Amino acid sequence: MTQSPYRWVIVAAGGFLGCVAIGAMFCLPVFLVPLTAATGWSRTGVSSAMTIGFLTMAASGLAWGLLVDRIGPRTVVLIGVILLGAGLMLASRATSLIEFQLYFGALVGVSISAILPPLMATVTRWFETQRSLAVSLVSAGFGMAPMTMSPLAAFLIARTDWRSAMLVIAGVVLALMLPAAFLIRKSPSSAEAGRPVARDAADDRDMTTSAALRSTPFLILAATNFCCCAAHSGPIFHTVSYAISCGVAPLAAVSIYSLEGLTGMGGRLAFGVLGDRLGAKRVLVAGLLIQAFGALAYMFAGSLDQFYAVAALFGFTYAGVMPLYAVLARENFPGRMMGAIIGGTSTAGSLGMALGPLAGGWIYDAYATYAWLYLGSFGIGLGAFLIALTFRPFPRIEPSAAAAQPA
Repeated sequence: MTQSPYRWVIVAAGGFLGCVAIGAMFCLPVFLVPLTAATGWSRTGVSSAMTIGFLTMAASGLAWGLLVDRIGPRTVVLIGVILLGAGLMLASRATSLIEFQLYFGALVGVSISAILPPLMATVTRWFETQRSLAVSLVSAGFGMAPMTMSPLAAFLIARTDWRSAMLVIAGVVLALMLPAAFLIRKSPSSAEAGRPVARDAADDRDMTTSAALRSTPFLILAATNFCCCAAHSGPIFHTVSYAISCGVAPLAAVSIYSLEGLTGMGGRLAFGVLGDRLGAKRVLVAGLLIQAFGALAYMFAGSLDQFYAVAALFGFTYAGVMPLYAVLARENFPGRMMGAIIGGTSTAGSLGMALGPLAGGWIYDAYATYAWLYLGSFGIGLGAFLIALTFRPFPRIEPSAAAAQPA
């Protein structure tokens, strides 16, 4: 029996929700210079809000994933949307750095982990064929974030103060995301959809969630995701400020960030297609190596055209590798535990993302240069490449053979 056409609605809604959510969180680099100028807070302190956000994402990601496995994705995503809007509103009213770090960091971080991993887990469950394409399309929606919310933030900041701009963004988030969240549905079971139960080899594994989270393939995926995200988080967060320090105009500097998102869309789709043809692991390993050298290349950029060239390569590769973690997870683990598995790998990735903003802010405050940030990102990126080389999938189980085994 054919799969439900509603699965493509899930893809569209997931990409849209992720785009707005990520865009709202990653507006902070656009706010960094005007916010610190208006408040006197240090770049390290403001950057720490993003670090705290990723730490809270890491702390809550697995819990949200387990909850999705139990009650379904719609309720969890709705909770996340409400928390995201509330966090942005409260952050816009913060009167001290610690308040800003709590609202933009902790509250927004918890909300993002209730939105992104559940969306990815849901999409992998809806698709038995064209899974890599579906995951890549949703991820491409995520990649549109720098081209939407960041230019909006720059437009608002140019015409009003940072507090009003952030409050407007909070309203936009709620107005757009609440209706879209109601489109998210739990995938039908194989029996409900009229499909053979033993269709996917990964679903035939006699594996508990706790055993899966302790398995070598999961631990390697998590470690790779950690280093991968640690390698690109600093360049993503600080490149706007770095470009401004090199004499690039603020609006032009934001366009560098947007270009990363534009090329990232192409990268997500290209890496997804290549993953289907060449194997997800092979493409992931190659992408991680290119990402490492892309981060290093920022160290030598100085003019706007040089920033554009590096951003095109870096955005294409760092965004391209990200959907492959979900593909590898679904190829190796049962669909019934995708919330936990993707939530767990997202926890590791969030810890990696937490490293870059704080490290970059500290490096700049201490040395008045970002050079060491990009050099460190290069080294961590090489680490991700080497760890990914050690990934070994579970031995493949043929569904027909598994189905024939006695209960």
